[in-house]
Amino acid sequence: MPAEIGSPAPAFTLVDQDREPFDSASLRGHKALVVFMPFPFTGNCTAEACALRDNLAQLGELDAKVVIVTVHPLFTNKEWATQNGIEYPVLADYWPHGETAIAYGAFNDKVGAANRITYVLDADGVVRDIIDSGSLGVIREFDSYVASLEAI
Repeated sequence: MPAEIGSPAPAFTLVDQDREPFDSASLRGHKALVVFMPFPFTGNCTAEACALRDNLAQLGELDAKVVIVTVHPLFTNKEWATQNGIEYPVLADYWPHGETAIAYGAFNDKVGAANRITYVLDADGVVRDIIDSGSLGVIREFDSYVASLEAI
């Protein structure tokens, strides 16, 4: 069953760009953005990731943690994160391919990647908002993250 507003977010353990395991339980106690990205190294994904990077202090002031989830291998995520100075977790949902994206309802079967969807969680890990650009080619606006986090 996909993640829905008002329901607990699906639990996951994935590997970050530094080969460290990341358990979604570590998000508890803080608001969180679980940001699914379709294709690292593309203009829209890089622009979104860099907007998060550039505004990480503002998100911190809202007591929010950020993780990106891609269905790409950790080596791809590592290079993308390094090239763009991304220091927050970029998680590899590579194998089983897209398992976490599927659990959240964010997997796109037609292209084999995640859709451009963000799940906004409260400190208890409950989904409070879903920000969906509606298209792989349309970016999510940073201001929508701030508005969602402020509403919690």
